[in-house]
Amino acid sequence: MKRIAIQGIEGSYHDIAAHQFFHDEEIELLCCSTFEQVFDALRQDPTVIGMAAIENTIAGSLLHNYELLRDAPVTIVGEHKLRISHSIMCLPEDTWDDITEVNSHPVALMQCRDFLSRHPQLKVVETEDTAGAAADISRQQQRGHAAICSKFAAPIYGMKILEEGIETNKHNFTRFLIFANPSRANLLRNILTTDKASIVFSLPHEEGSLSQVLSVLSFYKLNLTKIQSLPIIGREWEYLFYVDVQFTDYTRYSQGIDAIRPLTSELKILGEYKNGKECI
Repeated sequence: MKRIAIQGIEGSYHDIAAHQFFHDEEIELLCCSTFEQVFDALRQDPTVIGMAAIENTIAGSLLHNYELLRDAPVTIVGEHKLRISHSIMCLPEDTWDDITEVNSHPVALMQCRDFLSRHPQLKVVETEDTAGAAADISRQQQRGHAAICSKFAAPIYGMKILEEGIETNKHNFTRFLIFANPSRANLLRNILTTDKASIVFSLPHEEGSLSQVLSVLSFYKLNLTKIQSLPIIGREWEYLFYVDVQFTDYTRYSQGIDAIRPLTSELKILGEYKNGKECI
């Protein structure tokens, strides 16, 4: 059995993503309140596998998680892209006429802006977790309250779904990264199917330094799928660049990485893994 540390509780999108990614295996979830606790779980037990959201097609990147990945002794071993579909749910005894307040994570609320604008009578209250909002309403028997979260949370917490698919954009996906202790990485990935890598590097504060790196990646036919810059604390106007590349030839990819090393001040491979497919 694999033990998977996630941010959130049962019925959360991290829970759904974990079960989809490890669909043919028995897993035990370690539910954490914060992403910091997810990484701490791996430090305390090297057999634990972590999963964390890294970006959403609407809300953008989770910048702090990039820092956690860079600083932690972990290696990315996979990714999963989950279609995010929100539902609004309440206690079984309530109806639409009873609902006066809706609770959810601020990102979920933002993704349901059009729906909420059609119900201006509802008081909108932010919470720390989507499924957690449903769990709190159920545990405290909060009549008149509704939660916005995944429909899969409803049976877990004894809630009634009022409406499904209330997100504004139906092409709403969240990308999750799966990571592990480096000693376990090779047990969790198949190098023969590896076609994607995440790297982070810093550059000399010189004219054209980034364009040189990008030119080399292009020469080695590495498809740049994402680039994210974050400032280096204490070094004004200097940045770390987090880059995802896809490739069809692992040898050529390795040659490309070797070629850009001399151009960087610091380079770290965060992980090499298989490109994840979009799952509904």
